[in-house]
Amino acid sequence: MAKKNDTAYANADFIPDAQSYPPRWTAEAEAFRERLTGEGRARLDLPYGDGERHAFDLFLPDGKPEGCVVFVHGGYWRAFDRKTWSHLAAGPRARGWAVAMPSYTLAPGARIGDITQEIAQAVTVIAEQVSGPLVLTGHSAGGHLVARMACRDVPLPAPVEARLRRVVPISPLSDLRPLIETTMNDDLRIDEDEALRESPMLHDQRRDVPVTVWVGGAERPAFLDQAEWLAEAWTGTELHVAPDRHHFDVIADLETPDSPLTRALLS
Repeated sequence: MAKKNDTAYANADFIPDAQSYPPRWTAEAEAFRERLTGEGRARLDLPYGDGERHAFDLFLPDGKPEGCVVFVHGGYWRAFDRKTWSHLAAGPRARGWAVAMPSYTLAPGARIGDITQEIAQAVTVIAEQVSGPLVLTGHSAGGHLVARMACRDVPLPAPVEARLRRVVPISPLSDLRPLIETTMNDDLRIDEDEALRESPMLHDQRRDVPVTVWVGGAERPAFLDQAEWLAEAWTGTELHVAPDRHHFDVIADLETPDSPLTRALLS
């Protein structure tokens, strides 16, 4: 039975030809991995924990890395993995940055709080692979997860925290309470207590870590609200609304080294 917030958070229903995006992403990601593997610039399936999905791919630039961008994928914590998004490393990599993409356990196999701790562990292990500053970004549920890394209640080792240069949540879910009244919550199992614990906008941000919230101007009103709520909750946070971008193409600019989104990551 449908629940009252299903339509508000149903992205694909409001994007023309939405079904064509996942196979296109997968094909572009596979081609990118093959090219980088052939060039000796891809390190694939690196473990960060003991779980089946506790692994990340690392894409290296042509020279010594300036630092590392960590991209966390979306899919409402229930879908996709790192292999769908490899091509989005192209923009930062062309600007001299390494890019790491972790997978994580999907709901209902893990609660959102557990996934948050997995990403904290992934960031910690990734930091051991590449020296220099760390930039965290992610899309949708991944935007939520990198925003959680910017919250003071999420433990990161002090040396890792000191290397955080910027966090850029893209179309993030910053308040989980509305998701309680969605059908997808049959898998997510969010209750009021977990919503309070895992909503970034309800936590203090880490000091001295700049945050830029990015969202598409053509996204569902609920996602525009979620982005605005986070920007309003965290003092000094920038909000950028990308004109005409919807939830599925707002991340496309990560493929381009001099796009506004890539520049925002690495500024």
